[in-house]
Amino acid sequence: MKFYSGFSLQNESYLFDKYANTSEYCVSGFSYGAIKAFEYVQQQIALSKRVDTMQLFSPAFFQTQAEKFKRLQLMAYKKSEDAYLNQFIDSCFSPYDKKIVQHTATAVEELQELLNYEWDVEALNVIADKGVAIEVYLGGEDKIIDVASAREFFLKVATVTYIKNANHFLQIK
Repeated sequence: MKFYSGFSLQNESYLFDKYANTSEYCVSGFSYGAIKAFEYVQQQIALSKRVDTMQLFSPAFFQTQAEKFKRLQLMAYKKSEDAYLNQFIDSCFSPYDKKIVQHTATAVEELQELLNYEWDVEALNVIADKGVAIEVYLGGEDKIIDVASAREFFLKVATVTYIKNANHFLQIK
């Protein structure tokens, strides 16, 4: 399995062991990493490489958010990267206890990409038409993304697993 980490994170794939497909032909990603997993699968399909499954765990989905929301996020990040990231991680685990996660260096450009990314339903359909199973996992208590809109969007092209009481990390209590 090839796994792409979320914004500012590394080695958090263990949090998704309960849902992860460990096949060498599975590509998965969490949050911002879901964007990277999707782009990687598009490249692999274009090269006629084998991909059986694409798993998107709490995919970053901000295309329904107002521009004001996105500007405020960027302003907060630029004002204090550490404070922003601490609040972000706290929100990812909310409403449950925070677990230890490893961090990596971040750049404002990554946050801009994450906030402004537009998922392409036609490109997702191309992947599905090539025989790739698309699985999306969403938590009902997710404080990061617009879960209702993400669910509605991804149901058009994927099997969506909605975990009612789960947070952004798909953790339940």
